[in-house]
Amino acid sequence: MKINTIFTDLGGVLLTNGWDRGSRRRAIDVFKLDPEETEERHHLTFDTYEVGKITLDEYLDRVVFYKSRSFSRNRFRQFMYDQSKPFPDMLEMVQRLKLKYKLKVAVLSNEGRELAEYRIRQFKLHGLVDFFIVSSFVHFRKPDADIFRIALDTAQVKPEQVVYLEDRAMFVQVANQLGIRGLRHTDITTTIKELKKLGLK
Repeated sequence: MKINTIFTDLGGVLLTNGWDRGSRRRAIDVFKLDPEETEERHHLTFDTYEVGKITLDEYLDRVVFYKSRSFSRNRFRQFMYDQSKPFPDMLEMVQRLKLKYKLKVAVLSNEGRELAEYRIRQFKLHGLVDFFIVSSFVHFRKPDADIFRIALDTAQVKPEQVVYLEDRAMFVQVANQLGIRGLRHTDITTTIKELKKLGLK
C-alpha cells in the first residue's frame, strides 16, 4: 500500500531529548546535586511521570525537592525546559514530505505532560503535526504496542500505510512486528535515503 502517514518520535528525531542522561548530568553540575541519589530517584520515578500518573511538580518533589534547596523550583523547571533544542533540517524535511505527498504526521513520544506541552508549543509543532500520541496523554509508553495501536486508530490507517521514524532500535522492532515500516533514525542523510526507497523523495 502507498504510504500516507508518517509516525515520528520527538526526542532524537525532530528535537533533542527532553530530559535525558546528559541533561541530568548538566543539572547535577549546575545545581550541585548528589549524582548517585539523583539518578536513583529519577529512575524510580520517571516512568511514572512519563505515563501520566504524576505531575512534573510531583516528580521534582521526589527527585530534587525532597529536601531544602538553595534554588527555586521555577529555576530548576526552566533549566529542564531549556535543554530542548530543535533539529531544523529534520523538521524541514518532514514538512516538505507532508506538503508534497499530502501526508498525515503524528508524533509518538514517551514524555511527561508538562515537558511535551512545552516542546510542542515552543517549537510550534502544531503547524507540522496533525496529532500527538504522547505517553502521558494516553497512559501507555513505548515499547508497549498499544501506543502504536492507538496511533493507528487515531489516524485511521493500516500499518502498511505508515512509515515510522525512531532513534531507538527496540521501538523500531516493535513497530515492525505490528506491520509498520520502522526506520531507525541515526542521521538525516541516511533517513532521506531510506525514505526514497519507500517512494518518499
